[in-house]
Amino acid sequence: MMMESIGWFVLGLALLALGGDSIVKGTSGLARRLGVSPFVAGLLLLAFATSLPELAVNARAFAIGESQLALGNAVGSNIVNFGLTLGLAALVAPLVLRMRLLAPMLVLLAAATLATIAFGLDGRIGRLEGAGLLLGFAAMLGFLLARARREDAGVREEIAGYVATRPLLGLNLVRIAVAAALLYFGAGYVVQGGLGLGAVWGLSPLLVGLLPVAIGTALPEAAAAIMAARHGRGDMVAGHVLGSSLFNLLVVVGGMAALRPQPLPASFVRLELPVAIAFVLALYPMLRGDLRISRLEGGILVAAFAAWVAFELLLI
Repeated sequence: MMMESIGWFVLGLALLALGGDSIVKGTSGLARRLGVSPFVAGLLLLAFATSLPELAVNARAFAIGESQLALGNAVGSNIVNFGLTLGLAALVAPLVLRMRLLAPMLVLLAAATLATIAFGLDGRIGRLEGAGLLLGFAAMLGFLLARARREDAGVREEIAGYVATRPLLGLNLVRIAVAAALLYFGAGYVVQGGLGLGAVWGLSPLLVGLLPVAIGTALPEAAAAIMAARHGRGDMVAGHVLGSSLFNLLVVVGGMAALRPQPLPASFVRLELPVAIAFVLALYPMLRGDLRISRLEGGILVAAFAAWVAFELLLI
């Protein structure tokens, strides 16, 4: 049972990684074909396209009635984004941050996390609260696109380079179709394998999403972040982490609640969400100080992440 579950889980992760890469290339090429500004397209893809594998997993879990797994994955992915992805990238090479949007994105993420905590104090997130989170995402998107014009030429060029791919219509439609299939089957295998592992290890669906699924789906992103850090693209790493985390809270959690009120365990409100906001607050002085995340600071993020995982395991 355990080996079979591990097999499905690993296969699903591999398909998600391939699908995520294909969807980024396909949507990048399609955006160029449609005449979207490379900078605007790059900004949107940088922030949100890399979240599509997690979105596929959460949609699959929600569709089969495992919304607690989806909820755990959404919040767990935010913790993994900061502690593992950002921390490992900074350990490999200090991240120099020039993008002016990063500080307001961090503030918006803190506000979104606090709003989720406030909504969950009564033990659930209702439809109206979920709709409020979705509206918050739309407002945030408009705000960021308006503020993006203030970025300097070097940052704009780096972000525009994110969509550098062939704009052939047929090729990119095929890429998107292949990505959709890979994400669909990959998400199904990850959910199936994750639930199987949870049954063997005695984990609730919430903890399955919070730990193995969130960590597993983040590994390809962590590898990409390490490569970006080696090439001096600190803005790309931090932009992905913040954009993906905003997407998880506002779109994934908000969307699930808007469709169906979501119960929020008291332990989740007292522990996991406060941990998520603690990582946000820890990053703020790094962005407001020397605009650099050093190897030491990266090590602190990774150590804090490891401590959180150990603490979660002790509570089982």
